[in-house]
Amino acid sequence: MKLTIFTSNHPRHNYLIELLSSSCTELFVIQESKKKINSGSNLFTINKYFENVKKSEIKYFGNNFNFKNKNIYIKKIEANMLSKINLENINNFLKSDLYIVFGSSFIKDDLIEFLIENKAINIHMGISPFYRGSGCNFWAMYDDNPHLVGATIHYISKELDGGDILYHAISNLKNDIYDYPMSTVMSAFESLNYKIKSKKIFKLNTITQDNNKLKRLSKNKDFNEKIVSNFFSKKINLESKSFDLNLFHNPYVYG
Repeated sequence: MKLTIFTSNHPRHNYLIELLSSSCTELFVIQESKKKINSGSNLFTINKYFENVKKSEIKYFGNNFNFKNKNIYIKKIEANMLSKINLENINNFLKSDLYIVFGSSFIKDDLIEFLIENKAINIHMGISPFYRGSGCNFWAMYDDNPHLVGATIHYISKELDGGDILYHAISNLKNDIYDYPMSTVMSAFESLNYKIKSKKIFKLNTITQDNNKLKRLSKNKDFNEKIVSNFFSKKINLESKSFDLNLFHNPYVYG
């Protein structure tokens, strides 16, 4: 089986690339670089937050990857260039049996049409339909909804994080505000790799998202110094609300 993934270049993205390479004969990767947060006194709190996120990411996924001599073919592109890519330039990457999207920039035009037609799967780090957009697991904790931290594996659509849901991935490892959401990333990866390898991914029943359940549709601009300062001062209680599995579709629980 051939897989194509549209992703980025952080340790968690590279981990997923290496993991999925074990589930297919050939893995084709369109990999965007990510812009770094600029350092400076005006971004001190945000930088502190992302430094801690980075430590947790490396703890879970490591930071040493070597894709040479494997069944992996990578095309690297600059940040936010995916929406401008010419499909003719990635023709060899568009002949797969399954397409995965994780951590890419916004996709539109011919590429989104192609991915919808070919039932591409998106890994959304957030529990849809409750949280959609960017930084959803941060916002779930910020809103005192730690029971809604996790991942949604769904078919891609033109509506942001709004496609039909295959399943949710969550975690029981509520160690701290950085490890907990990162463990749900691992939950998404392990479950998806298993379902692809076993071919169960093609047999899952889906549900349509109920937009009436939306709690927050977040944007990058919503995440600022004031919000992060408030987040730190909240002293988040990850055990304040317990899981209700009725909120999830075909839930996979890690830990």
